[in-house]
Amino acid sequence: MHPCGPEPPEEKTVTHQAPYPKNTWYVACTPDELEDKPLGRTICNEPIVFFRGDEGHVAAVEDFCPHRGAPLSLGFVRDGKLVCGYHGLEMGCNGKCSSMPGQRVRGFPSIRAYPVEERHGFVWIWPGDPDKADPTLIPELHWANDPAWAYGGGLYHIHCDYRLMIDNLMDLTHETYVHASSIGQPEIEEAAPDTKVEGDEVTTGRHMHDIPAPPFWQTALRGNGLADDVPVDRWQICRFTPPSHVLIEVGVAHAGHGGYDAPADLKASSIVVDFITPETDTSIWYFWGMARNFKPEDQELTDRIREGQGQIFSEDLEMLESQQRNLLRYPDRQLLKLNIDGGGVQARRVIDRILAEERESRDTEATT
Repeated sequence: MHPCGPEPPEEKTVTHQAPYPKNTWYVACTPDELEDKPLGRTICNEPIVFFRGDEGHVAAVEDFCPHRGAPLSLGFVRDGKLVCGYHGLEMGCNGKCSSMPGQRVRGFPSIRAYPVEERHGFVWIWPGDPDKADPTLIPELHWANDPAWAYGGGLYHIHCDYRLMIDNLMDLTHETYVHASSIGQPEIEEAAPDTKVEGDEVTTGRHMHDIPAPPFWQTALRGNGLADDVPVDRWQICRFTPPSHVLIEVGVAHAGHGGYDAPADLKASSIVVDFITPETDTSIWYFWGMARNFKPEDQELTDRIREGQGQIFSEDLEMLESQQRNLLRYPDRQLLKLNIDGGGVQARRVIDRILAEERESRDTEATT
């Protein structure tokens, strides 16, 4: 019996269920971000520092010095070791302290080290169980290693749930309104999307015929040496794969020559690259870009397309961040699901299933 009356009920620990999978590969950064110094970046609510360790290999450890808790990202790299900028403690790629001026470090606690891979022009991180990290699960990006393709892209930091960006990319109806001056046109919303699910992949596509090319695609047609003032057939094929990757085949072809299947000399086509990495529950690192297979040697064209695409994506920022604020303000409001939302709805179902599988796996491990 509790001395002051009945014993209080036992408090139950409520574990926060993160809204994103963790046993998976996310894009953490690009190699150029590690050229001069360590990079501190929060991924899936975990502060992490990235650096080039032994023989130039990328490493990732907790952004926490075990000495006094200073962020290791404020330090520097020396001889493949990460040196804390506060008192000089050195950390290895494995999270173990290797030395400290005037101090024995044999008993120093290790900090967490994360599986990382440098591949396809990106640095990938596995924030979950390191024993489950399988590099073969990193998506194969054929365009990243093919000289017949050119790629240009960038990075935005956006204050929104990563799933809102997936919704945005899987339903391009918004282009008519948000991107009216660049890639938007009324014909997009007039073409019904077709959504399919195969395993973990969700595909939603639109095909438009005999329409004018919007400004961005006029520039792309000219860049490929094609007339930009003739009717075109246009396509948008959005492919979602877990945890948060969306690759979109887009393009225009001179009308009447097969649209998506038109000969290369009659179209301008590319792949819009979207890697969405959760920073927190309500913020993301958004790695965007475009890969194209026409005139890959033309760096000026690559720069021009990247500038135009960067402007297009920047137009989404205000809408997504305002949407997130509204959803936080009214957490109990039910949202409509329309036919145009099919791609985003199906992608969320895939994510929910993966989250349930991770939760079940954790519960099983905890009881064995």
